[in-house]
Amino acid sequence: MKITRILITAAMLAACPPVGAATAPLAWQNKALSADARADLLVSVMTIDEKLVLVTSYYGTQVDRNRYRHPDARRQSAGFVPGVPRLHFTPQWQTDAGSGVATQGIAVPDLQRTALPAGILTAATWNPDLAVKGGAMIGAEARASGFNTMLAGGVNLLREPGNGRNFEYGGEDPLLAGTMVGAIVRGIQSNHIITTVKHFALNDQERRRTTVNILVDEPSARMSDLLAFQIAIEQGNPGAIMCSYNLVNGEWACQNPWLLNKVLKGDWGYKGFVMSDWGAMHDTVKDALGGLDQEAGVQEPKDYVYRDKLKAAIADGRVPIAVLDDKVRRIARVLIASGAADNPPTADNPIDFAAHAAISQADAEEGIVLLKNEGPILPLAGSARRIAIIGGHADVGVLTGGGSAQVYPRGGSAVQGEGPKHWPGPIVYAPSSPLKALQTERPGAKIDWADGSNLSAAAATARNADVAIVFVTQWTAESLDFPLTLPDDQDALIDAVARANPNTIVVLQTGGPVLMPWIDRVKGAVEAWYPGSNGGKAIARILTGKVNPSGHLPATFGRAATDWPRAEIDGLQRGKDEIFDVRFTEGAAVGYKWFDKNGTRPLFPFGHGLSYTSFAPSGLKAGAKGRTIQASFSVRNTGRVAGKQVAQIYVSPVKGGWEAPKRLGGFAKLALAPGQSKSATVTVDPRLLGMWDSRNPGWTVAAGQYRVTLATSATDPGSSVVVTLPASHWPAGRGVAK
Repeated sequence: MKITRILITAAMLAACPPVGAATAPLAWQNKALSADARADLLVSVMTIDEKLVLVTSYYGTQVDRNRYRHPDARRQSAGFVPGVPRLHFTPQWQTDAGSGVATQGIAVPDLQRTALPAGILTAATWNPDLAVKGGAMIGAEARASGFNTMLAGGVNLLREPGNGRNFEYGGEDPLLAGTMVGAIVRGIQSNHIITTVKHFALNDQERRRTTVNILVDEPSARMSDLLAFQIAIEQGNPGAIMCSYNLVNGEWACQNPWLLNKVLKGDWGYKGFVMSDWGAMHDTVKDALGGLDQEAGVQEPKDYVYRDKLKAAIADGRVPIAVLDDKVRRIARVLIASGAADNPPTADNPIDFAAHAAISQADAEEGIVLLKNEGPILPLAGSARRIAIIGGHADVGVLTGGGSAQVYPRGGSAVQGEGPKHWPGPIVYAPSSPLKALQTERPGAKIDWADGSNLSAAAATARNADVAIVFVTQWTAESLDFPLTLPDDQDALIDAVARANPNTIVVLQTGGPVLMPWIDRVKGAVEAWYPGSNGGKAIARILTGKVNPSGHLPATFGRAATDWPRAEIDGLQRGKDEIFDVRFTEGAAVGYKWFDKNGTRPLFPFGHGLSYTSFAPSGLKAGAKGRTIQASFSVRNTGRVAGKQVAQIYVSPVKGGWEAPKRLGGFAKLALAPGQSKSATVTVDPRLLGMWDSRNPGWTVAAGQYRVTLATSATDPGSSVVVTLPASHWPAGRGVAK
């Protein structure tokens, strides 16, 4: 079958009665049946050509390079699946991404949406309930915009601090990342739409992402990146998993039978479907047999691998028809179970932008991290009558991350003409000015502005102020990796300002860790990440003390690039089509575990975050519960203002060893009024107490003593108790010990 025939078939199907037309209900539409039964009924009456329609997603945008510009696709969207009009089965309208409804191609004024803060900021809240609210907000905007599939839920661990997509993800620890991303997914899917968890798996760099072959042993993968995915899937129940561009141990991830068939669908019992990353398909038969259910991002004839090619492979016996039926059943089932099939979305519905901006701001206020506060210099005291604001376009807006996750905020970008002229650019600033917000929060102060382009002028502005606040930025984006140094000589800008004014504060807007050679020369430092549509207001409220900071780092900030396993991401000098190996020699010792293992002192440790009040943890008790550990404790606010504290439980074997000295075993975020005390109980996931056993697949917990530590960061010695556990073995999927 030729491509022209495919397009003719699609046109004929589009001419059929639309989904939801007033016709007699079909057997599969019986809502009294289970989603599984309804999916079985639907598949049983589909023709092979109708089944083939559901396994291909076309690029949704109307850009010139897209040969498949379907008229029913949402404008500037990520993807479109025509559906089966004869059977009244919904199309899929697919949109990026984890910070809101992203617009692909070019900015369109009437497609501007609320930008939730970057995923790494949401992870820095350590507050799953807040993450659910943020997910529900962007999911509501996705549905109001006519989408039933959102390509959100990035959970790749922060192995490479220079990875250009770290801002989309949940940090370096599998428990924290899996928990927070799972919460975002739950929120999104509360809107009768499905979402994805991505990019499966070990897609921890962007440079040469389509040709890098990740070499890692099974135990290391299971105890790190794969565990993060497993937890996110268990807690979020995403309708789809997006496989990644890279190779894993010699097989591309989207046709990797070990990843997709053995681990995901077999060991974990995943019932959703696997979609490719956009254009990550390679071979019809290998993709089909390897576990890929839906190819995505098809733009032109050379891109696709399914449709008539898969039909031919079925006809000549290379792929059993049962394989196609399983793919279609998975796709149908999740669309039915989510409510997306029974409630097709319509586009251009009203959005309560004011309410959604408030949700975005609340997320930002709880995920901004106070890194340093000498003096304390923050919150800004009433004696600071003259304040210098310098750099980072703080007079007009706050930075956002680039690539497919780019949300064009309401009001458009506050800065024009920066960054790449083509995708993954341009650089976009949400029009929420920290400077203007500070003027509102501190109406009696005189605020001077310098853009930071001239060091002498910046120093002069700082010299005349009581306090100087330098805003610095590092834009990061999909398809690119970045050095850990701030661009555009911003380190020199900070030095010049700090020499001119000893009361200097730095506000960072970055997608992940950066180096801070100036940290000892400034009084305060705040990590604001990419703080979303109301980020300027959130930053101002943190600086003035209207909000007490409670963010804690989801990633370690080192002192030098050599603190991490690879000082530079491989691939820059590689040929475009050259497949090359990157061996994860650190194994499962990612982030703080690597620092612990090597005795490296970080600049700011995982879990670190300061407050304008003080807290006193006490009463740690721990014991065996169902062959795992349960810990209880109390935290009191001993200061004068209300605040929130993240109590962190770390676990470690007294004898023997894991991939690193300790692991995060649980956490609780407690909101406390001055003088108030609250108690919490944390149960440790038994997988965090075991080692992966490939010979007896599952998690083996050794008999013996385990130290349980209540701490405020990965380097805080905290207080500890010892618990004795019997030996146990836990299966590969979630289950009971045997």
